[in-house]
Amino acid sequence: MHTKTGLKRADTDVTAAVAVGAAQLPAAWLLWWMGGLSDDRYGRGYGPALGLLFLVLLAPLYLPVLGLLQAWAQTLPAAALAELTHGRIPWPRLVRQLAAAVLIGVVWAAVAAAAWGRPFVTTALVLAALGVLPVLAMAYTRGREGGAWGVWLGAVAGSVVLFVLAFLGGLLASVTGLFEEYEPPRLSAAQVAGVWRGADGAELRLLPGGRAELTNMPAEGDAEVEYGAGEAQAVCDGTGTWVFKADRDRWDTVLVRLGHGSGTASRCGDEASWRIGGTARAPELFAIFGDPDAGELWILTPAADS
Repeated sequence: MHTKTGLKRADTDVTAAVAVGAAQLPAAWLLWWMGGLSDDRYGRGYGPALGLLFLVLLAPLYLPVLGLLQAWAQTLPAAALAELTHGRIPWPRLVRQLAAAVLIGVVWAAVAAAAWGRPFVTTALVLAALGVLPVLAMAYTRGREGGAWGVWLGAVAGSVVLFVLAFLGGLLASVTGLFEEYEPPRLSAAQVAGVWRGADGAELRLLPGGRAELTNMPAEGDAEVEYGAGEAQAVCDGTGTWVFKADRDRWDTVLVRLGHGSGTASRCGDEASWRIGGTARAPELFAIFGDPDAGELWILTPAADS
C-alpha cells in the first residue's frame, strides 16, 4: 500500500488552501458589491458590462493567484501557528487552526486600518470569515486520497454553489431592506446656499440671489476635455453665478459659471456642474473633471461656520 510522504501531504494541504481560498472570492465579491449599493459612489464604480464580462472571463487566471496570496498570508501561517501551540493549548488541531486564522485576519485588519484607513472592525470580520473555509478544506483533505485536480474540481463546483447562495442571499437582503440602493439627498435651493469647502483651499460661496464666489475652484465639470500629459486641472478664482436644478430621477445639481476671474487656464470661464451627494445629514457637492470613468473627483462639504 502506497503511503504519502510528508512533502506530498503538505502539497495537498497547500492545494486545498489555495483552491478553496480562490473559490470563495466570487461569492465574497458579489456580497461586497451588493452591500455597496447603499454607498455613494459619486456616479461611478459599478463598471460597464464589458468590463464585468472580462472580469468573469479572466477569473481562471487571477483567482488562483489571489487564492495563493491568501494562503501564504493567512491560511498556511495559521496552520504553522496551530502546530506551534500543540501541547501548549488543550484544543483540537482544527480549533487551534481556526483560532489562528481569525487572529491573523485581525492582525491584517489592523495593518489595513493603519496603512489605508480601512474600518478595523468590518475588515477584521471579513478577513476572519475568509479564513474559515480554507482551514476547513485543509482539515477535510487531510488523510484522504485524491490529487490536485480533484481538489480544484471540487473547489470550482463549490465556488458555483457559493456564488448562487450569495446571489440568492443578496436578493433576499434587498427585498427585506438590508441592502438598499443609494439615493442622493433631496435638498432645496435654500438648503444648498452657503459656503462649501474642499481640498487645497477650494471654497465655493453660493449666495442668495444666484451670485457665486470661487476660490481655488476647478472649472469645466462634466465637459469632455482631453488633458495632456502632466496637465493639471484648471483652478480658478473670481465671481460668477449659480443655478439649482432638481432632477428627481438622478442627482440634483448646482450649475456654477465663473463670469469674472483668473486662474491657471483659459477654461476658467466654463460652466461646472456639481452634483448633490452624501446624505441629508452630511450633504456633499461633487464633480468629476476630465474622463468620466477615470477623471479627477472633487468633493465639497458644507463649511462648519456657514
